[in-house]
Amino acid sequence: MLSKEVQLEVNKGAMLPLMEEFYTIQGEGSHTGTAAYFIRIGGCDVGCHWCDVKESWNAELHPPTAVNRIVENASKFADTVVVTGGEPLTWDMTLLTSKLKERNLKIHIETSGAYPLSGTWDWICLSPKKNKLPTQTVYDNADELKVIIFNKHDFIFAEEQALKVNHKALLFLQPEWSKKEEMTPLIVEYVMNNPKWRVSLQTHKYLNIP
Repeated sequence: MLSKEVQLEVNKGAMLPLMEEFYTIQGEGSHTGTAAYFIRIGGCDVGCHWCDVKESWNAELHPPTAVNRIVENASKFADTVVVTGGEPLTWDMTLLTSKLKERNLKIHIETSGAYPLSGTWDWICLSPKKNKLPTQTVYDNADELKVIIFNKHDFIFAEEQALKVNHKALLFLQPEWSKKEEMTPLIVEYVMNNPKWRVSLQTHKYLNIP
């Protein structure tokens, strides 16, 4: 149970439940292959059954950490920071992004879009989930749409989501890792028949890096 003082700091985004932070190579989507410092924020109630970081769901397991400390750590590494989760938009991202901007860092977010957009971002990767659809602010501002393909019905879901994002958003289909052998050939065929889409792979898992 957090003290009142700490809870107030979390509520206003001055402290965030930090699960982990690490410097690695972006493995997915438009910026695949580029160096980035990842900040993984705990807390998510979207509940994807295939989530590969279920330990991020319960925010209470991850200590509230001062935004100033998070920014200090991030600024020592690459010029690009990726904020992920969990679902980072559960929390107010305004202070974190403004302080990262003070360090002249490029700031990316990976989000399901389930909560309204907060913070200032250079790149927004929207990965929508069926059980808690994105808010309009995230659809309107997404730079890329990345739909995870777990079964054939997900292609229908992907097309539904593509109609909702802004026209500038890049469109990606990515096989869910446990189904990659089955789904990757279907995605390749689908993209060849529907070239507005691109293929995204979890290349960091092939490289065996975080």
